[in-house]
Amino acid sequence: MVTDPRHASLATLPDMTDTPWYVEAFRSDYRDVYSHRNLPAAREETAWVAAELLAGVEGPVLDDCCGFGRHSLALRERGVDVFGIDLSLDLLRSSSDLERGAELLGGRLACADMRSLPFHDGAFDAVLNLFTSFGYLGADGDRAAVQEMARVLRPGGWLVMDLMNPSRIREGLQPSSREARDGIVLESERALTDGGRRVTKTVRLTLASGEMRTWHEDVRMYEPEELDGLLEAVGVRTIRRAGAFDGRPFESASAERQIVVARRDPGPLTR
Repeated sequence: MVTDPRHASLATLPDMTDTPWYVEAFRSDYRDVYSHRNLPAAREETAWVAAELLAGVEGPVLDDCCGFGRHSLALRERGVDVFGIDLSLDLLRSSSDLERGAELLGGRLACADMRSLPFHDGAFDAVLNLFTSFGYLGADGDRAAVQEMARVLRPGGWLVMDLMNPSRIREGLQPSSREARDGIVLESERALTDGGRRVTKTVRLTLASGEMRTWHEDVRMYEPEELDGLLEAVGVRTIRRAGAFDGRPFESASAERQIVVARRDPGPLTR
């Protein structure tokens, strides 16, 4: 267990003999497929959180499921003492390709599973889980991930989770799409399953070389009251919801996102 975020290292990862979809989906070509998910976008996506919630935070902040570190770097630019973890070594290794990405090297990023964070209890003043990085792990895994986020938060620390808005997804789901650009072709087929609680996607990527890769995605969507219950069970209380990265109020029928702002209770963590 890491006792200082600056000493983060590779965590012990679970057995992945049967590779789960969230390992296949986040390979090195992720950044080519989703090139618009870049540092300029991350600066916009973190501006409200940094200005409204983290302005008074002086201690370390965890970017939980940081990918290649774009949000971490955007927060670093604002003076936030941020550290990141992700399960994808491919994405973590590509962080140095970012403008000023070298700032994330030297112990700022670690390869770890969100169900087993390599940090001691109460290590962080805030934990961020951005860009739909929750709902991948099944009921038990999702509960374990919430428990870990709560565990590494100091009493009174902030938790920000950015999820899909289930009502908007169910209403406007696009069954299929095809995009051709920069020599690649990206085809996606989407569906709702589990009574509308899950959104699944089959993705086919064809590279300019003709090489093809296919993977599946399966994300559990959480209604506001469901997520509030998960958080309350581990001693974290929802303070407010925003409907977009600019902090506008959450409207369940139309909100672009479901951004939950919560705070860990000041007392002992519920186990």
